[in-house]
Amino acid sequence: MKRENYSILLIGVIILAIVAGIFVYPKWLGGKFLPWRLGLDLVGGTHLIYQVDMSQVASSEKDLVAAGLRDVIERRVNLFGVGEPQVLSSKEGDSYRLIVELAGIKDVNQAIKMIGETPLLDFREVVQPAGQASSTVGQQPQFIQTNLTGRYVKSAQVGFDQNTGSPEVNIQFNDEGAKIFEELTAKNVGKPIAIFLDNALIEMPTVQEKISGGSARITGKFSADDAKSMVERFNAGALPAPISLISQQTIGASLGQQSLDKAIYSGVLGTIIIMIFMLLYYRVLGVFASLALIIYIILTAAVFKLGITMTLAGIAGFILSIGMAVDANILIFERTKEELKKGLAKSSAIEEGFRRAWPSIRDSNVSTMITTVILYYFTGSFIRGFALALLIGVIVSMFSAITVTRTMLRVFLKN
Repeated sequence: MKRENYSILLIGVIILAIVAGIFVYPKWLGGKFLPWRLGLDLVGGTHLIYQVDMSQVASSEKDLVAAGLRDVIERRVNLFGVGEPQVLSSKEGDSYRLIVELAGIKDVNQAIKMIGETPLLDFREVVQPAGQASSTVGQQPQFIQTNLTGRYVKSAQVGFDQNTGSPEVNIQFNDEGAKIFEELTAKNVGKPIAIFLDNALIEMPTVQEKISGGSARITGKFSADDAKSMVERFNAGALPAPISLISQQTIGASLGQQSLDKAIYSGVLGTIIIMIFMLLYYRVLGVFASLALIIYIILTAAVFKLGITMTLAGIAGFILSIGMAVDANILIFERTKEELKKGLAKSSAIEEGFRRAWPSIRDSNVSTMITTVILYYFTGSFIRGFALALLIGVIVSMFSAITVTRTMLRVFLKN
C-alpha cells in the first residue's frame, strides 16, 4: 500500500476518534443523544434476593426453570421502564436464588411491587358438580391441576376479532407448551378451562375446539381495558416456579459517585504514567504509542457507551486493559530495536518488528480473551462485568496497536 493510502487510512481513524470523543463526553452531544448506562453500584438503587421454590420441579429441569425464571423477571421489569436491570440466578447446594438489581430505583416497595411475591400462572381443568350446568349458581366447581403453567407461555397480547371488532386476548405457547395445550383442549372441548394467577381465578374461558399450533384466543364480554389488564397478568405471571423475597437492600448513589470519581482519577493518572514511560524509554516511537493509546481509550469508551452497563468492576477491567494496550507496542518496539542493531533501515526494521512480534501478540491476547470468556459464563455479576470490559478492551487494543500505531509509523517515520 502506498504512503498516500496510509495517510487516508490515518485520517479516517482520526475522524472516527474525534466523532467517538464527542459521543463519549457526557456534556457534549453524546450525553444528550445516548447517556451512559451506569450500574447499581454507581447510581444506587435496589438490590433484591428471591428464593425459588423448586419443590414441584423435576431435578433434571431445575437449571432450565431457573434460567426461564430469570428471563421472565427481566422481561417483567423492562415493562416498567427500569433501565438495564440485572437479573441473575445463583445456586447454593440445592437452593436456587434470583438476584435482582434495579439501578435508579430507590423505593424498595415499588421494586417489590414490580416483581411481585409469588406470581404463578397455571391452567386447570374444571369439573362441574353433578346435575349442575356451568352457569348454575350454587356449589363451586372443582379445579384439577394440570402440567400447563406460565413456564410454557411465550407471550400474550391484546387483539381484536376481525368480524365483530371485540377485544380478545391472544396467547402464544412455546413448543412444549403447545403440545400440552393441544392435549388439554382435546380433552375439554365444550368445557371451560380455568386460568389462575397466584391461586386466584382470573378467567374461565370455554374450549370451542381442539387447539393446535400453540396459539390461543380468549374471547368474551370484556372491554379493551379488561383485555389489557388480562394480558398484563399473563405476562407478569408467566413464571415457571414460585418465588419469595428473602432479602432487600437500598444502595445510595453518593457512595457510587465517590467510587466513580476515584476510578476515573486512577484511570487518568495511570494513563499519564504509562505515556510518560513510553516517551522516556522509546522517544519518538513512544510518541506514536501514546497517540495510539489515546485513540484506543476513546474508541473503547465509545463501544462501552453503545450498549454496555458500566459498573465499578467493569471500569476496573477497562483500566487494566489500558495498561495491557501498550504491551503490543512494547513487544513491537523491542523487536524493532533488535532489527536496527542488525543494520536494517528504520522503515524495514519497523516492518520486521511488527511481523516478528505478531505471533506473541496474537497468542497473549487470545489467551486473555479465552480467560475472560470463561469468567463471563461461569461467574457472578461483578466478575462478569470485569470480564466483559477486559474482553472488549483487549479486542480494541489489538486494533490500536497493530493498525493505528503501524499506520502512523508508515506515514510519518522516514529512514
